[in-house]
Amino acid sequence: MRRYHRLSSAVGLVLLATFMVAGCSENDRPLDAPVRFEGGIFGSFYQVTVMDPLTQGEANALEEGFLAELESVDQAMSTYRDDAELIAFNEAPLNEWQPLSNELIEVLAISRSVSEESGGAFDITVGGIVNLWSFGPEARPEEVPSDAELNERLATIGYDAIDVDTHAMQARRTRDVFADLSGVAKGHATDRVAAYLDQQGIEHYLVNLGGDLISRGYRNKETQEPWRIGIEVPHTGPQQAQHVLPLENMSVATSGDYRNYFEVDGKRYSHTIDPRTGRPVTNRLASVSVFHPSNAWADAWATALTVMGSEAGMQLALEHDLNMLMLIKDDEGQWRSLAAPAFVNYFGDAVVEELGIDAWEGPAAARETTTGE
Repeated sequence: MRRYHRLSSAVGLVLLATFMVAGCSENDRPLDAPVRFEGGIFGSFYQVTVMDPLTQGEANALEEGFLAELESVDQAMSTYRDDAELIAFNEAPLNEWQPLSNELIEVLAISRSVSEESGGAFDITVGGIVNLWSFGPEARPEEVPSDAELNERLATIGYDAIDVDTHAMQARRTRDVFADLSGVAKGHATDRVAAYLDQQGIEHYLVNLGGDLISRGYRNKETQEPWRIGIEVPHTGPQQAQHVLPLENMSVATSGDYRNYFEVDGKRYSHTIDPRTGRPVTNRLASVSVFHPSNAWADAWATALTVMGSEAGMQLALEHDLNMLMLIKDDEGQWRSLAAPAFVNYFGDAVVEELGIDAWEGPAAARETTTGE
């Protein structure tokens, strides 16, 4: 297997001179499949694996194209760059409609929908509280906010403080909230990369953007072997897969509280904040994986279900027929896998049984392992 890596600009200049001497021969050189593109983005990583036949020149152009898509998302939705469209929206006068890009309106609309359906368990205005807990761009010390600080910000947040007009492509803030799209923007970026590859006629690929995944076609075209992805064991040690599942023309996003956290006086505080209380979640639901055609929707739903906990989250998954898998910590500290009916219908009884995944059988199935939630 030959791996293709994006070159640094300095090396690229040297190679460009070489290509000019050699004519078009290097650009025309076919690459062995799979062709893999890797690099850093959004404080995380991207990895795009393509099984279609590509030449060196086609690979160069393909990476340049999807990196432009990622740059566009970052320009629109970052909370870490002063020139981001989202920052300008957050700083705009209250109650004044702001014309926004199509992609920012789309993500705001998805966020509003999931917020309404989850009763506020997903809320992009929680950014002000996230910052207090040292997980946002304010770069505060890792310390527990006081009750007074929490109550002050909790009184101002709420997804209803942002109105979205999808017809006029505009939005406004009605209260002084800070919109933070970190719970959905990466999923949208994953969708954007996939859409770009589709437009270029690429038929067999796997996009991995910081753990958000989307696939098309096959890992092996001749044998029609599907792409396979791992659902991570929810612990802080080395990464390993709890389950390995086929991913066929589908995306998956996973939300969990087991890697991004801090400790004060021996107590661990998760990065997943419940917007309804302003505090990190304390339920035993360690991770939620949502399989959905759109990674943006999967991303938002996974966050909402993690906040809600296993019983309420499973009920919401049933109401919306979500293809979802939960990993829950039981009283003995072991991990139990619990699948929504849509997950069982999608992957089949044989896969679920082989992997030792429990299928949902009613409210008692969650209560067995969620005492104290």
